[in-house]
Amino acid sequence: MEGSMVIIMEITGSINEVRKQVKEWRRQGFTVGLVPTMGYLHEGHKSLIDRAVAENDRVVVSDFVNPIQFGVNEDLATYPRDIEKDKRLCEQAGAALVFHPEAEEMYAPDFSTYVEMKKVSEGLCGRTRPGHFRGVCTVVCKLFHIVMPDRAYFGQKDAQQLAVIRRMVRDLNLDIQIVGCPIIREEDGLAKSSRNTYLNEEERKAARVLSRAVYHGESMIKEGERDADTILSQMRRIIEAEPLARIDYVEMVDADSIEPLTKAEGRVLTAMAVYIGSTRLIDNFIVEV
Repeated sequence: MEGSMVIIMEITGSINEVRKQVKEWRRQGFTVGLVPTMGYLHEGHKSLIDRAVAENDRVVVSDFVNPIQFGVNEDLATYPRDIEKDKRLCEQAGAALVFHPEAEEMYAPDFSTYVEMKKVSEGLCGRTRPGHFRGVCTVVCKLFHIVMPDRAYFGQKDAQQLAVIRRMVRDLNLDIQIVGCPIIREEDGLAKSSRNTYLNEEERKAARVLSRAVYHGESMIKEGERDADTILSQMRRIIEAEPLARIDYVEMVDADSIEPLTKAEGRVLTAMAVYIGSTRLIDNFIVEV
């Protein structure tokens, strides 16, 4: 693979420069992978970049805190950022280009065109974060048009987002392969997330309750339990036993359509959003039954 040569990483905030570079790669016959991120990169993001580097000649990492996917009272202003640390991680992982635009580069002052989806985006996080997936679909669609990748990489931790992106690509006939990658966890089970940095020491310990509930629900299905209410009630009981935890949702849905399930049948996504103190964390598991 030609991409195995030493690659000097570049960073740009310019859409035109990204397009110019990708055009040159295409001229050379290179395949291109894209890893869309909101920055403050950790081992979870690195696993996506590693996979992309292994499967493509050149990899673009977008590092952009997308303002239009945040609600009015959400954490846009305080969302963690560290572009210097991000650049080091991307370079070490073998990315060829980091796209780090300002909001003004992505959205004109009179920007008024959005990608909006029904059904798949309406349950789970879509129910409690209205407008969130409209922002996600819009920015990801823009990134796809800017980079024109062969493949794009997303983590299963954001399982509904992954389903939404796959549906958007199908519905809009975008010629891009969407690659889902496994959840990366801390040693104690907590799913890696940029928002974990919001947790104080006590909250960090309390947050382990999410993965405990995930592991318990997954083991119930593997041991033969199929009734959704039975599985979910036991998972909720585990979470509710933690004083610092407040459940947003714990639900079982079809992993592709995000339609609620009463029985664990087919490709099953069991997902949760839980507040630990004031920090909203998500986790999930997917099983084929």
